Amino acid sequence: MIKITRAEYQRDKVIQLHFFDGSWGDYDLLCLTERKAELSAMLQDDAFFKQFYLEMGALCWRNGFELSSGNIHLKLQAQHKLHRKVKVA
Repeated sequence: MIKITRAEYQRDKVIQLHFFDGSWGDYDLLCLTERKAELSAMLQDDAFFKQFYLEMGALCWRNGFELSSGNIHLKLQAQHKLHRKVKVA
């Protein structure tokens, strides 16, 4: 199971996420915040958006909105935005 180990706010609606396998990527949530769904609509407020936290490896907000780390990992990979640290011999 893929888990997020660290999350850092970058800018606008972008959060840099680090995963337990050493990979990382900048995840842009702008399109998600523009949806009219009740829970995701609250993310439009910058102050609220920045109050994310990690719970059991998932990205969460205090209103109960939660994003699966595995799904985020797959999306970053599909968008070629997932980076891996290169090991030097």
